[in-house]
Amino acid sequence: MDANERIQAASNFLLQSPPGEINDVLNDVRNIISDDDSLQHGILPVLKEYNLAQFITVDVPGTDHQSIVSEAARIAASGLRAEGEEQQQQRFLDPRSKTSFVFDHLALEASDPQTVEPDPESESFRQALETAVLSYLSAHFLDGVGAVFATPGSPKRFVIQVVANKYNPTNYWSGRWRSEYVVDLNEDTVTGKILVNVHYYEQGNVQLATTHNISLTLPPAAVTSTPSASASKILALIADEEGNYQRSLNETYHEMGEKTFKGLRRALPMTRQKIDWDKVLGYKLGAELTSSKGVFGNS
Repeated sequence: MDANERIQAASNFLLQSPPGEINDVLNDVRNIISDDDSLQHGILPVLKEYNLAQFITVDVPGTDHQSIVSEAARIAASGLRAEGEEQQQQRFLDPRSKTSFVFDHLALEASDPQTVEPDPESESFRQALETAVLSYLSAHFLDGVGAVFATPGSPKRFVIQVVANKYNPTNYWSGRWRSEYVVDLNEDTVTGKILVNVHYYEQGNVQLATTHNISLTLPPAAVTSTPSASASKILALIADEEGNYQRSLNETYHEMGEKTFKGLRRALPMTRQKIDWDKVLGYKLGAELTSSKGVFGNS
């Protein structure tokens, strides 16, 4: 396998990294590649893709909250940076603080905060959605991060993003909840998806990766009220959908534990005791002697 093939293999591993474990995967593939310069150059596009897809969160200088790094948050390149630098560093928007920042996809750090003027035509409803999202996070997520983005050129179209991470390496598991919704007031619709990733790796390696799509039609009351009331109704609909999906996951895995997984296990013998595999040879010898006695015992 040549260097390019090894880089491609490493890239595939990185894209499948469980929540919070990409650095561990990166350290492992470094031993395979054994060429840090080639590795860094080759995996930067993959790190960018991974960070955007996973809604990586970052502390932005001058703010007291975390911001989401995603495609919806990305600001078009200004062309002021060299191509290689642009690949590693991109500018993103934190709408809550009305700040843009440069994000380093390799170091996972934000820098160079700059004030951004929002679109006055969409900002009122965007802020109302943001307030409703933060209230929803406070009620349902222990450490959730949320953001609401106005769509450039479409003042009645908004993107809601939520991410919550839980890393517990001491007990060998990690998890990430992501959800994204497009609120279109022109069409009176909410469309989106929920993505859940969980990794258990105590004496094994089991991953859950699931996607649930959502499509809702907004009732008249959700689009004819004040921005605050409309936003609250929209988040109530989202809360119902996410709650239903959470319950369906719980029921599915309870059923798997009671039925599916039990069907995969080796049943106990009639004695209801586990076999002592060190004595298997003795069991076999005893069976042979018994068989021989049955055949020749009356001769």
